Amino acid sequence: MTRVYLDHNATTLLRPEARAAMIAAMDVCGNPSSVHGEGRAAKALVEKARAQVSAAFGADGADVVFTSGSTEGASLACGDQELQGASIEHDAVRSWINEKLSVGMDGSVQVETPEKSTLQLANSETGILQTLPQGLAVTDATQAFGKLPIAFNWLGTTRALISAHKLGGPKGVGAVVLKRGTEMTTQIKGGGQEMGRRCGTENVIGIAGFGAAAEAAARDLENGVWERVEGLRNILEEALVAGASDTILVGQSASRLPNTSCFATPGWKGETQVMQMDLAGFAISAGSACSSGKVRASAVLTAMGYDEITAQSAIRVSLSPETSESDVLRFADTWLAKEKTYRARVA
Repeated sequence: MTRVYLDHNATTLLRPEARAAMIAAMDVCGNPSSVHGEGRAAKALVEKARAQVSAAFGADGADVVFTSGSTEGASLACGDQELQGASIEHDAVRSWINEKLSVGMDGSVQVETPEKSTLQLANSETGILQTLPQGLAVTDATQAFGKLPIAFNWLGTTRALISAHKLGGPKGVGAVVLKRGTEMTTQIKGGGQEMGRRCGTENVIGIAGFGAAAEAAARDLENGVWERVEGLRNILEEALVAGASDTILVGQSASRLPNTSCFATPGWKGETQVMQMDLAGFAISAGSACSSGKVRASAVLTAMGYDEITAQSAIRVSLSPETSESDVLRFADTWLAKEKTYRARVA
């Protein structure tokens, strides 16, 4: 059985450009903080990647601070502030929110005081996009970066979180992007690396992979790759609507990521669907990967106003440029057959 991976919002495939950059970086033995030739060679790799990430994210003139990923980035960017935010934020950001903002049934969030608020650019579960107000304190751009033509310099936010493994880089490396001149309290004290904002020896190999992946992702956007992915997502949803009339497509009328489909068949638990589809050879999810293994209603759908039964029944399918039309149609046929079995059992 050939497996089909449809959980790219959790983590996506390592790009060949990232793999090549990482392999090359393994042969550079110096510490980036050392002043000798070997140290300068390692530092050059870090700075090259910083420039690649900055260019791909449209962050010319901003500060790119490398971290171990968006979770550490959230701690760094949010930990020194009293923030307002909504329950649809990723757990890594939601844990820092002091005052909750309301969410509409369409997934939209109204922000009254941007300078004291955090608002994700794209939701990892539903794919729904937000319009960011100017002066926003923090945005989680992890899911949007590499999938949408965005630029930090016109997003209007002071701090942004991004991560390598969502766009074809390695796991365990990310960045906080800061508007130049922004003060930020370090959460890890030590030798003063990363402009004194994130101490500890840099993950040179991972950072090199992040830079190469960001550069390749920017090329994909320029070449219109994600338009084809959106077409596949639409084919999938058309098949689901035609074959399962009781299934709810979440955020179908909203602006969404081109690769993300979240849908619920009330009463058929999402965790059960994930296991059944896994046995059939398909990797999907029931919410954020950071919440995997926890049988509970989706906090995102609950915040949007869905009842608990529906929120417990949601699954997410997330595609990539490597996904084929055959993959999508095979998934739809298999899922619809299991949905029919479920309906017969509960009738």
